[in-house]
Amino acid sequence: MADRAALQTQLERGIAALGLSLPEGAVQRLLDYQALLERWNGTYNLTAIRDPAEMVTRHLLDSLAILPYVQGRTLADLGTGPGLPGIVLAIAAPGREILLVDSNGKKVRFLREAIRALKLEGVRAEQSRVEDVQGQFDCVTARAFATLADMLGWGGHLLGPEGIWLAMKGKRPDEEFPGIPAGFALRGTHGLNVPGLDAERHLVVLGRT
Repeated sequence: MADRAALQTQLERGIAALGLSLPEGAVQRLLDYQALLERWNGTYNLTAIRDPAEMVTRHLLDSLAILPYVQGRTLADLGTGPGLPGIVLAIAAPGREILLVDSNGKKVRFLREAIRALKLEGVRAEQSRVEDVQGQFDCVTARAFATLADMLGWGGHLLGPEGIWLAMKGKRPDEEFPGIPAGFALRGTHGLNVPGLDAERHLVVLGRT
């Protein structure tokens, strides 16, 4: 078991390496979230990652790596699982209306408890399939739950006219670009260096044409 002080040091170093400055109290709330996830994970199996230090790297820092690209007043996080990246973004950049979407009831129960325990204002969780969600959002995030074609096929209706879609991927998914549906266009790809993660991470940015 890594102790909280060690996790805090790891997290603070990672945030500095990413070049981010977070609001006062955000580091503590991120660690509170990690502790809550670790506790629930014992019973509900919300994530395959069990090691607290690995959670900091693969969940917290991985989610924070896309923060510079997030924009707008409203955000939908599709296939959020236990709140990645949505809850992390809500803590790191408060003030947005955020909708967390997942079809798994256990994960949505955890999300609702995390929203309550962490006092996350403007954040709500919905148990739903992506294609059944209503509304339009300035920013849509999705962490590698499907191909770009499927993501946009199921959830493209959620992207506002000027909105951006942030798809978090491992390797750069060049083979998926030709499958981007009509009405959407690739705006850019960015290699992400997640501190402590020895694996390729890419962010694919899409928008409406």
